[in-house]
Amino acid sequence: MTIIRITKEFSFEMAHALMGYDGPCRNVHGHSYGLKVTVSGIPIADKKHTKLGMVMDFGDLKKIVREAVVDVFDHALVLNSDMRATMDEQLKRQFNNVIFLDYQPTSELMVADFASRIKARLPEGLLLHSVMLRETGTSFAEWYAADNP
Repeated sequence: MTIIRITKEFSFEMAHALMGYDGPCRNVHGHSYGLKVTVSGIPIADKKHTKLGMVMDFGDLKKIVREAVVDVFDHALVLNSDMRATMDEQLKRQFNNVIFLDYQPTSELMVADFASRIKARLPEGLLLHSVMLRETGTSFAEWYAADNP
């Protein structure tokens, strides 16, 4: 059988600040993120199956990624949890969707986190091939399964 890759694209808005960074990104700022998720598998061959010919229903992939990533991070302020001790109460009073992560919220580390969240929800038999997180029109980070055995 032939292995096929399918890709679904998403977008969301998110703000972050990079703790200890030596440039302007140490300040709270936002991006219109683009996210591309690619899974691979063998198209369903069972003629009685409602998803005949599909690797995965795009709607099912959309549901997984929205629940695991987009609905969580969209319009959130994302900060390194080491900033929490001094900022938590003040931020929670000012903003209603603040996420503290156990890592620096760079595109590189977020794309790895997003890949982990999506992989955990994929149906058996499907593999997460890659995840691309676009931070700006010219800057993005990519995660590939082949690089992360």
